[in-house]
Amino acid sequence: MNATLSDSALGIHKNTGKLTHDVVCPPSPIRPSSHPEPQLAWEARYPKGSCSPKTPLPGGLGFYLAGPKIFSNALERGAREAVFSYRMMLQKDWEWVKGGKLPGAYGGVGELAYRCSGGRQHDRCKCFNLRLMWRENGMGELYAYTPLNETNKGALLAVPPFSKTNSDYGISVGKGAWTYEPGVWMTIAERIKLNTVGEANGEVQVWINGDCVIHARGLVLRVDEESHIKGMHFQTFFGGHTPDWASPKDQHAWFADVSGVIVH
Repeated sequence: MNATLSDSALGIHKNTGKLTHDVVCPPSPIRPSSHPEPQLAWEARYPKGSCSPKTPLPGGLGFYLAGPKIFSNALERGAREAVFSYRMMLQKDWEWVKGGKLPGAYGGVGELAYRCSGGRQHDRCKCFNLRLMWRENGMGELYAYTPLNETNKGALLAVPPFSKTNSDYGISVGKGAWTYEPGVWMTIAERIKLNTVGEANGEVQVWINGDCVIHARGLVLRVDEESHIKGMHFQTFFGGHTPDWASPKDQHAWFADVSGVIVH
């Protein structure tokens, strides 16, 4: 999967409320990278005071991305392993506050795959959601919703340099394993390997600009053969859902070069 930033071409669905993802010409980075700069990108807007989509003033963007039909069909046929990637640039004077969400992979059984976020506990054995986060001062982490069991808890909490459970929410995995940098294009990739049903051999791996920063092994991402990798939960916002998480000013971020590969 490597398509233009088109809703139809990328199988975009379940867009969050009134949030937009306009295709724009992004600003120039503060310094060039080793790869050509994207000429077009989705723009995420975070108004001053905005945070979670559940609040009166939401910010960012949010939708689910299945990929082109040939790709999504292969996932639905039971592909066990896939890699998703995108490039991202935060505005050069970005202010972090306490943290916020960034896109990552998701999956599960049918419509239940969409229920693994926002603190939901019901049917957690039927879904997984593996978005990323920024935290204070730009520290990165994997924010993992997986089936609730001691196997997953132990495997995820063992990821360095620091991991912890969040009451009623996901697990913060590998906090500080990398640092986001405003004003430059960063390449983010995430590999998902489903476990064999009945075994704890699932994996999640994260690369930032080509460097492996997280590799969690021994996971149970599914307990049912009907649980599949679905695509990307392409979501970003400040929060949390309380005012102390909110963006302190109008801010912008840009997302481009979305791709996916099924690993055989």
